[in-house]
Amino acid sequence: MARYIIEGGGRLSGELKIHGAKNSVLPVLAATLLTKESTVHNCPALTDVDAACNILSYLGCDVDQSGGSVHVVPGDLKGCGIPDSLMREMRSSVVFLGAIIARCGKARISRPGGCELGPRPIDLHLSALEKLGVTITEDHGYLECEAEGRLQGASIILPFPSVGATENAMLAACTAQGSTVIQNAAREPEIEDLMHFLNSAGAKIRIGENGAIYIEGVDELGSVDYSVIPDRIAGATYLCAAAITGGELLLTGVVPEHMASVFPMLEEAGCVIKARGDTVYLRMHGRPKPIRLVRTMPYPGFPTDAQSPLMALSCIASGTSVFVENIFESRYKHAAELARMGARISIEGRVAAVEGVKRLHGATIKCTDLRGGAALVIAALCADGVTAISEIHHVERGYQDFDTNLRGLGAVIRKERKTEDGQECEKKQ
Repeated sequence: MARYIIEGGGRLSGELKIHGAKNSVLPVLAATLLTKESTVHNCPALTDVDAACNILSYLGCDVDQSGGSVHVVPGDLKGCGIPDSLMREMRSSVVFLGAIIARCGKARISRPGGCELGPRPIDLHLSALEKLGVTITEDHGYLECEAEGRLQGASIILPFPSVGATENAMLAACTAQGSTVIQNAAREPEIEDLMHFLNSAGAKIRIGENGAIYIEGVDELGSVDYSVIPDRIAGATYLCAAAITGGELLLTGVVPEHMASVFPMLEEAGCVIKARGDTVYLRMHGRPKPIRLVRTMPYPGFPTDAQSPLMALSCIASGTSVFVENIFESRYKHAAELARMGARISIEGRVAAVEGVKRLHGATIKCTDLRGGAALVIAALCADGVTAISEIHHVERGYQDFDTNLRGLGAVIRKERKTEDGQECEKKQ
């Protein structure tokens, strides 16, 4: 059990290198099941990455995590099922489904866990796999999946550009017999990263000008050595943290194009943004300005994962900002915790109106989910007094060394670990 203790009021400034993308490394790790041997570099030290490695180990892979790299030798798998205890550790565990079926011809998994962001049905995943020849039945909360012989290429039309469904279809189809076309596929940079990883191992995948994904099945994949892309959401989060403190920040090791939809929102709030090469520079002076409308959309639209951090920034704006959440139904849970700090947020369905206040104040609050937790930390950085944030395991699912990085930029933040009886046993300064 751990929490952050944050003393607000300081100004963030400095330079920060962004770690590898959580939303990219997880499907890539699932894809290692299909290779002879893989080394994945730029892997962030996250609990979700640990969970993915635990799944690989359970299945029988030889897994070695060392210095930001994960080496995987699948060998002969011990089985084709993932127990409920491992599936519940992260929502993205469902992406193993397509890889296991492609490797074994069958799979048995429970429905995945992770952040509770409202209904995130995996029906799109399952219907895509059924197109490829998988028969799926449900038995007491477990999904029993089986294919008769080799998977067959197919035409798959997704009713919504689901990232997870696109990834599962790619993983299953890359060694299927014949050709597969995925229409209305997700276009996130993480999808392209997964394609590059699979192609480096011998797959034949390309993305057409219309965004459709074309796959020619191959008999098997070989060995691969690959580095995942930097985390665009972590980058956006740190930019919001610097902006709310009137700070100045240089991000390095990023792909500015991947974050392009966030820049106009920050500029509307009053930030100066300069992107060059693999760097993004931000400078903020004075109180943020209100943002007229933030509408989350599939890529290349504004990312739902950046909505919460930007809402934290809007809490002290000189006017009212409006957010429309189009991806997840329950992604405003952090709003109630921000209200404990003095924020004024009105929610009606998918719309949130944030009336900026001059100051937030410290409070005792708790993380509700990964990105909402990051938003609470951002708000605490500018609040008067001290804020104690519990349930920070949510944040550690997606941000490597979050408190350490913020301290390096000038934040007054420490991590406290407590025993079950509430006694403090460690402070991380």
